[in-house]
Parts: sequence; structure tokens; C-alpha cells
Amino acid sequence: MKVNAQSVNFNADKSLIHFVQSRLDKLETFYDKVISSEVFLKLDNNKLKENKIVEIKLNIPKDNFVVKKQCKSFEEAVDSACNSLERRLIKKKQKIRAQA
Repeated sequence: MKVNAQSVNFNADKSLIHFVQSRLDKLETFYDKVISSEVFLKLDNNKLKENKIVEIKLNIPKDNFVVKKQCKSFEEAVDSACNSLERRLIKKKQKIRAQA
């Protein structure tokens, strides 16, 4: 799957980009028709500890899923967002099977 990662207000290191890529590649086990994804890694300029924001837009045929999570670390936010996307992809797959 093609992953387009963009970091806002900071420069993401290669290990973070690799983690995002590997975590999103696992989504294909739940729904194999994923076309591409766009990942936005943002640093919020506030005093809170949970200032890391991850927004993932997943492109599948005839649909798009957008998930936004805010956590203490980017890895935790990516994990949380991917878990949400897994549930949505499973529901989508079940809905398609029910129509067939």
C-alpha cells in the first residue's frame, strides 16, 4: 500500500515513518482492497502532555475513512488510529459480504 506521510511543525525521523508504514501495512490483512493512505503527524503547540496528533485518511474503492487521534506519543496515536481503522474495515467487509 502507498503511504504518504507528512509531518507538520517538526521533522519526522526515519524510524517513525517506518513504524507508520509497517503499522498501516498490517491493515491489508483485514481488507485487501486498500488503495493508499495519507498520514499527517502534527505537533500541537500547547502545554499539555498529549500534544501529538495523528490523522490518517485511508482510501478504499468507493469510500474514504478518516481517523484523528491525540496522544502522548506518535506511536501510541498511530496504534490507536490503526485499531479504529481495523474495526471500520472489518465492518465494511462484513457489510459487503451481507449484500452478496
